[in-house]
Amino acid sequence: MTVMTKLLGAATALAIGAGAAAAEPAVIFDLGGKFDKSFNEAAFNGAKRWADEFGSKFLEIELQSEAQREQALRRFAESGANPVITTGFAMSAPLAEVAPDYPDTTFVTIDGWVDAPNVLTIGFTEHEGSYLVGMLAAMASKTGTVGFIGGMDVPLIRKFACGYAQGAKAVNPDATVIANMTGTTPSAWNDPVKGSELTKAQISQGADVVYAAAGGTGVGVLQTAADENILSIGVDSNQNYLHPGKVLTSMLKRVDVAVYESMKAGDDLEGGKVEILGLADNGVGYAMDEYNAELISDEMSKAAEKAKAEIIAGDLTVHDYTSDDSCPALSF
Repeated sequence: MTVMTKLLGAATALAIGAGAAAAEPAVIFDLGGKFDKSFNEAAFNGAKRWADEFGSKFLEIELQSEAQREQALRRFAESGANPVITTGFAMSAPLAEVAPDYPDTTFVTIDGWVDAPNVLTIGFTEHEGSYLVGMLAAMASKTGTVGFIGGMDVPLIRKFACGYAQGAKAVNPDATVIANMTGTTPSAWNDPVKGSELTKAQISQGADVVYAAAGGTGVGVLQTAADENILSIGVDSNQNYLHPGKVLTSMLKRVDVAVYESMKAGDDLEGGKVEILGLADNGVGYAMDEYNAELISDEMSKAAEKAKAEIIAGDLTVHDYTSDDSCPALSF
């Protein structure tokens, strides 16, 4: 069994430096916890895969508050951990502040953006993966109305929503896309009750397929969709198994691969670069397995695969909300 040092809460975060071996990698999980069945859990799965394959261990902390962000970064760096991998866009500001103080440590920001010689920025083309699941949603819908429930209302999540709406309208120009965000604070990532309420509200407006890009909040979306006998779409991790036959698909975002490859590179990992993972390298995509096989027809699959090939070839462009803070297919 792999032994992992668990660092939970502010008190233990202060003790990170005690006994940490040099060059052990570290992962800072964002608010919502590493078992959110979505973004953080994908990161954890990548770290665990590395640890299992190489018989090694890694340091980790599940953030409990905003105040812990900078504290965790500094303690891991001071302990000799390398690389130090952060998850979530909210780590950008504290990482930009901390990284210059530890030039010999390589940091990784997944979903963040930091311009520093010792920081590797890893992003994804979420709008393209969301486009494909939007197509599938519109083709599966019987009402012509599909929904989107985001977590925290930030440009990154609007990027998901915008890609989804474009995909739905590519299939059905008359489709109605309802979009709601859970909130404007980090608590929006871990509010399944609010996710359930928003799902019921969208169902009342005619939605019969709902896509959740909301971290732990999405668990409530998927549960309520199953209870109300409509279809849902998961995000980041493959969530099809949560409600077999009720989850149309999941928009995969290979955070697990980003973490695994960063840990595998170890001391050879290079900062000062930006890597964007997209459809061509399976950085994003949609999940097919035994749990949703009967929900995706050959016609649906062929249409999605055709669009995927066109996007990769550059023949189809999906508008990226974050490029100009606008969406041609959806009003927020």
